[in-house]
Amino acid sequence: MYVMHIVLGGCITQPPTGHPMTLDGHIAYVLGAATAQARLPEMSRVDILTPMFDDPSLDPDHAMPVQQIGPKLRILRLKGPSSGHPDRKVPEAELPALTEAFLDLLSLLPRKPDILHCHVADSAELGAAARARFHIPMLYTPHALATGCAASDCHARLRRERAAIVSADAIITSTRDEAEHQVAAHDQDGPGRAWCINPGTSLPPSAADGQAARMLEEGLDRPALPFLLAIAPPVDRKNLTGLMQAYLASPELQARANMVILAGQGGPQAEHRAVRKELARMAASLPGKVLLPACHDAALVAQLYRRAAAQGGVFVNAALHEPFDLALVEAARFGLPVVATRNGAPAEILASLCHGLLVDPQSPEDIAGACLRLIRDPGEWRLRSQSGLAHHGQFDWTAWARRVSLISRRLTLRSAPLRPTALPQAVLAFDIDGTLTGCRDGARAFGHWMAGAHARRQHLVIATGRSLPEARRILADWSLPEPAVMLTSVGSEIWRADRRGSLALCADYADWISQGWQPDRIRRVLDRLPVACQPHRDERRWKIGLLGPEAEAWVIQDALWDAGLAARVIPSHGRFIDILPQRAGKAGALSFEARRLGLTLADCVAAGDSGNDACMLSAAGRAIVVGNAWAELRLADRPGLYRAQAAHASGVIEGLDHFGLTDAQAAGVMPAE
Repeated sequence: MYVMHIVLGGCITQPPTGHPMTLDGHIAYVLGAATAQARLPEMSRVDILTPMFDDPSLDPDHAMPVQQIGPKLRILRLKGPSSGHPDRKVPEAELPALTEAFLDLLSLLPRKPDILHCHVADSAELGAAARARFHIPMLYTPHALATGCAASDCHARLRRERAAIVSADAIITSTRDEAEHQVAAHDQDGPGRAWCINPGTSLPPSAADGQAARMLEEGLDRPALPFLLAIAPPVDRKNLTGLMQAYLASPELQARANMVILAGQGGPQAEHRAVRKELARMAASLPGKVLLPACHDAALVAQLYRRAAAQGGVFVNAALHEPFDLALVEAARFGLPVVATRNGAPAEILASLCHGLLVDPQSPEDIAGACLRLIRDPGEWRLRSQSGLAHHGQFDWTAWARRVSLISRRLTLRSAPLRPTALPQAVLAFDIDGTLTGCRDGARAFGHWMAGAHARRQHLVIATGRSLPEARRILADWSLPEPAVMLTSVGSEIWRADRRGSLALCADYADWISQGWQPDRIRRVLDRLPVACQPHRDERRWKIGLLGPEAEAWVIQDALWDAGLAARVIPSHGRFIDILPQRAGKAGALSFEARRLGLTLADCVAAGDSGNDACMLSAAGRAIVVGNAWAELRLADRPGLYRAQAAHASGVIEGLDHFGLTDAQAAGVMPAE
């Protein structure tokens, strides 16, 4: 496979470079992603296409048309109408000329790319033009959908973002918020083409820290103190001056810790100069306590992470909003706890790594208090440090490359998700968590069954409490194929394959369940009850998510009935409570899908393990309860209900075999448990 990345903004060249996180985060992403892809055996070539700059302030490399940076990896530079380096992005007026130059380049290549992977919306204009002319599938990674939109160019940028999302064959995001909410704000069907995949880090661990030690000793009065480390480009939204204000306002924090801020390489932008000047002014009031290095490289950054961790320090990201910060993951690799803004991706990163605290970036007291909490308490500091060291492997470029390779292969083969080969005899619906997952051998057996003849004669669907991007992530983690229909968010959404092979939200089902759905009135009732909400990212248009035991669900149901509100309250897994429209739920979604095919619930087979599967298992003509089912799943024995002895996917295979829905191949690989 031949992949070409297109990135127009910023300066990209062969590593080592200045630490990318202080310049443009998407450059670090592209270099890490392309390098990992080039190592995959199925890749024949990976190119990075970027503009050519003949600017005396830049390294001469930027004027090289071709720069080989690995056996299968190179940078191609496209000559545009101007040779100077732009401020972070190519002027919109130059995009038509760059697009024509790109199309000319592709027409001359002896072999055209199999996949174009565009980064940021201006690059997607080139990709969309190539897709239209040469029919090359296009991946799109937005990088910062919700930020950086100044009032002067906001309308144009939103227009470009929407065009990029609509034209992309697949959208690769780093966070659930991007995949489920920000993409959907531009295109309702966009989440059906979105995959949320953790990026990796490219900063190597440093065995020595001599350079960092000398910097601390030369610039600080008490260099052995813990220090707060911040790494960000000097732009207003990164709120570096807000971090300094928090430090200046806390005498205790000044007494316990120094401050080190890596704020870029002194770029040409007026905003950069203004932020760095203000930081220098503020630091001048605390000589010997604050370091603002004028330049640095990746080796020094790695040393500072290591040194900060060794001295009991803290990494801080106080951005007003953070789309995604690889530095938070880099800190985890070195065992350095973090304090991070609660706005944006850090909430998801810290939920995965559990290596720090979230704060209100507009509250200096909150920022200083969180830093002090970690520095004061060695026990909590150590717990957060160990958690980061234990879990940072979730962010890995090799894993990212393999996942994206699977998506790319599907696009190049022009194959839709699995569909029945003829009019289906039945609808088979499977829960994911605890039903298909939990046992690798069982999941492998189920994957074999899905590839067999029996499965191809049925209409297969996934019925899950998870959102679509999360369901896709779990299926991929367990190497399970993706069917053509997904009943997600506890049956409040139906996603069905369209002609592009992508999944599109079923508008007819949405209209059907919306009748009588009054979420605002429901929330007013909930405001009067002592209930805890699920994280905002789990909120859906037709699902209100709460946390609590099963008994609490029935209290909520009674309160809604008393208020005259029709809604379905569903407890599951002993800790989740979901409120849905009365017509929604896994049974409602399954019934709707069956009717669309001229079938009924009597023609359905369902498999599950928890409370949110109860209605589906009760309504389906045949049902499989896996051996590891939760106690909350209380179903009366009836004809058509099969209780498997085996757990997880092995139990599903056992039930399918009981109903005569397996073939010899699948039965032969079923593990004994």
